[in-house]
Amino acid sequence: MLDPEKLIAFMIVTGVTSIVPGVSMAFVMSQAIWRGTRSGWAALLGMQIGYGVWWVLAALGLGTLAKAYPLAFYGLALAGVAYLMWLGIMAIRHSFKHEEAHEPATEKASRNAFRDGIFVAIGNPKSLIYMVALIPPFVDPGKSIGWQIALLAIVALVIDLIAGALYIFAGRQLARTLDRPNTRRWVDRGIGAVFLLIGGLILADLMGSAPGGLI
Repeated sequence: MLDPEKLIAFMIVTGVTSIVPGVSMAFVMSQAIWRGTRSGWAALLGMQIGYGVWWVLAALGLGTLAKAYPLAFYGLALAGVAYLMWLGIMAIRHSFKHEEAHEPATEKASRNAFRDGIFVAIGNPKSLIYMVALIPPFVDPGKSIGWQIALLAIVALVIDLIAGALYIFAGRQLARTLDRPNTRRWVDRGIGAVFLLIGGLILADLMGSAPGGLI
């Protein structure tokens, strides 16, 4: 069992990092604006699945493995950037479709948002860095590491869902004020531009920290 003081400290740190706008919440909010509330929730849940993968990797000690094989980690990060930028291009292309085809079917949109959420979370290089940097201070090495990480993961998931709900609500409120077809087209283009910008910023960061000999 975790020390109560450490658990409270972890909840505060996680709450702050979840509330502060980043790639994850920007993606969730944009899905709520673009595809609707249901898709916002689908994206949020998909991201939790993606983060679950990183939590498992952290539990298995693969943060150290990533340091041992930096090229593999760098390749995964680049794939995540490429996928995020592809989503941006798709959003911009979507804005040029005819009005009657502008809104995708709710069920299909939710499936796409769920899938995209998983890929964005897994492909975000900051995820593993966040896990590796955040977990050690709150884990007692003298106790079962696996159970402690499992508890931290559950706490982080609940907090992230609460923060995500706030972003989904904000996204839908914004979408209601921008519901005219012409405005929606520009919203889609803006969302696409944001995805491209985020992907570009992550790419610039990666280029500056590329493994030796790559660049």
